[in-house]
Amino acid sequence: MRIPRIYTGPDALHPGTEVELPDHAFRHTVHVLRLRPGAQLVLFNGDGHDYSAQLANVERRRASAQIQERTPNASESALTLHLIQAISKAEHMDLTLQKAVELGVQMIQPVLSTRGLRLPADRLARKLEHWRGVAVAACEQCGRSHIPHVREPLGLDAWLDTPPSPGGLRLLLEPTAPRGLDSLAPPQGPTELLIGPEGGFAPDELAHARRTGAVGVRLGPRVLRTETAGIVALALLQARWGDLT
Repeated sequence: MRIPRIYTGPDALHPGTEVELPDHAFRHTVHVLRLRPGAQLVLFNGDGHDYSAQLANVERRRASAQIQERTPNASESALTLHLIQAISKAEHMDLTLQKAVELGVQMIQPVLSTRGLRLPADRLARKLEHWRGVAVAACEQCGRSHIPHVREPLGLDAWLDTPPSPGGLRLLLEPTAPRGLDSLAPPQGPTELLIGPEGGFAPDELAHARRTGAVGVRLGPRVLRTETAGIVALALLQARWGDLT
């Protein structure tokens, strides 16, 4: 069986010390996997390292692990990818975030758009907490030890008015764009990938994106759904300039 990977939270981890497992990790390791003291674990806290550990103490409602060794994690991509995703329906957004993390994205910015999903502030706050949990779970599954930052939702216009990073590339997926990804030169900075909601961006949003330097690109002759487009584009960018070989 694959050794379980567990995110312990942002606190520092030190070899030779014992750490209590978070509630979700306790339930997964003890109640789901039915692991017992002595079982091997890999812990991480987002600092880019893996910490080999051994399940040390299991009680009725808690468990702890003895940290053994700290090793660098080499799963991060050298290609800096930022996903700017219009907020979509619950299961679609979850899928997009999960696969974006698996494909090496470093930052995810949810944006509010004219045709995208609109939520009241309290529900949006709960959604943000949930999305950050999705990112953590994806890191546990795919082997990453840096957790992509899922930023607080922002209005699309407000995000577009922030200038691109020096040497970076701002891409706007458009089914009718005259060029594809193969026409682009590798960027010298972050690649920002802007994905619209169901129904696409409104005309004024597209015009605003172009005014702020977004380059329209298409992904073949078919129109992809919002939960598909970002995944496909990230995979193509990694295959072209990154570490998918």
